[in-house]
Formats: sequence, structure tokens, C-alpha cells
Amino acid sequence: MKYKTKLLADRFTAILSQWPGVECISLNEAALSNTLDPYFALILDVFYAGPIPNAEARYPLYGEDVAAFESARSGKDRFLIGNMPVRLEYKSIQQINEVVSIADTKLEFLWLIKDAGTYGYYRLTQGDLLFYRSDWIHGIRERLLKLGDGFWQQMREANQSKMEHLLSDLGAAFIQEDDFNYCISAAFFIKTACLTLFCINHRFEPSHRAYHNQVLELPVLPASFHTHFEAFIRNDAEMTVKRKYSLAQIIARGIIAL
Repeated sequence: MKYKTKLLADRFTAILSQWPGVECISLNEAALSNTLDPYFALILDVFYAGPIPNAEARYPLYGEDVAAFESARSGKDRFLIGNMPVRLEYKSIQQINEVVSIADTKLEFLWLIKDAGTYGYYRLTQGDLLFYRSDWIHGIRERLLKLGDGFWQQMREANQSKMEHLLSDLGAAFIQEDDFNYCISAAFFIKTACLTLFCINHRFEPSHRAYHNQVLELPVLPASFHTHFEAFIRNDAEMTVKRKYSLAQIIARGIIAL
């Protein structure tokens, strides 16, 4: 972590940890890149077990140098400190406990979270812990890292089914020369293909920015996946619509066969 980023993370950790309702604070990996990186953002997940100040009360507590402050009803505060974007996301541990229970002990309710994917679990397990009041977060991480085959199989089936439907949509758009829907279908197809591979490898999905590197590092992949994947996402004159659709078919067949 860069020194400037650490100073800012420490500053907000000191502020937020004073609130009795705050149970844990973790730092998102988006803050680990260089501050000049256009993807950089200081993102803190703030897990709370009791009352916390509302948005109107929180704003002045963040400091006089806060600019462009906005707060969403979902519990996200966004603002700038100089030219550095900051996002504080407030999350109820009661809700976290519920979604983790669905994953490890209440698989009959898994349909409630299938569309949300596993990125939320990724953040729970991968965030850099800056503060914790009890062992709650360690218990959550231990449970998530021990999820059974039933969870991963059901998540694979859900994503693989979506991948197959998107491949069909891609083919229809290709035949109809529907460029708009082809573009949409291609994007969602390759994302869902990656999601399926993460499930096959029992890995939580990372942020979209990290998809590229992490999917290529998975231990279980179809033969020649690296080559086909890189060719599919490349945009040049040689990558025609027809060729991209053919690659999508090869990628899908390889994943289904795993």
C-alpha cells in the first residue's frame, strides 16, 4: 500500500472505529494500486452491529477537506479528498450472517443469491482488515473458506446455464446482423464463462478489473483456454463477428466438458 493511501486509510479507520456500532473495517484491493491508476479508489467496507450516525451526521465527521460528498440509500458514502476518490460502504452484520448462512447451511435458499454472484464473499475473505472489535469476521472467513461441494456445484450449474443461453443469444445476433445485441451478448457471455470457471475451481469471483488475470491463473481450465480467451477479448480487424462467435462456441464446449 502506498504511503499516501495508508495515511488516508488510517485516518478513516480512526474515525469510524470510534463508533460503538462498528464491528469491523476492511480495505478493498482497489486501494492497493498506484494513486495515479484510473481504477484507484479508497474503498472501505464498514460492518456494523449497532447504530451508526446517519449520512447527514457522518458528513462533517469525515473532515473539512471532503468534497463532492454524496450518500446512497444503500449505505454508500462517496466523496473526494483532494483528487483521491473515497467510498465508504456500510454493511449490516445481520445481513452478512444471513447470506453466509445461505451459502453454508441453507442451500435450499441459494436461489435468493445466485444472481448476485460471489463477489460479496470475495470481499469478505480478501479485504485487508484494518479494525475488528471481536472475532466475528474471522468466523465468517473460516465458514466461507470451507464451503462444501453442494454450494459450488449449484453455483456452477446456474452460471453455466446462463452461459449457454448467452451463447444462443450471441448466435442469433450474429445471424440477424444485430450489432447492438451482439455486443451485449458477447460481453455477458465471456463474463458468465469466467464465473463458471471460478465456480469449477471453488474460487470466489473478484472485481471485474481482476477477472482477466485471475481467471487465467485458475488451476482447472479447458485446453487452450488462454489462447481462445485472449483472442475473444481482442478488438482488431482480424477478429470478425463470425470468428468471435466461433471462439465463443469453443470456449463454451471446453467449459461444459470440465
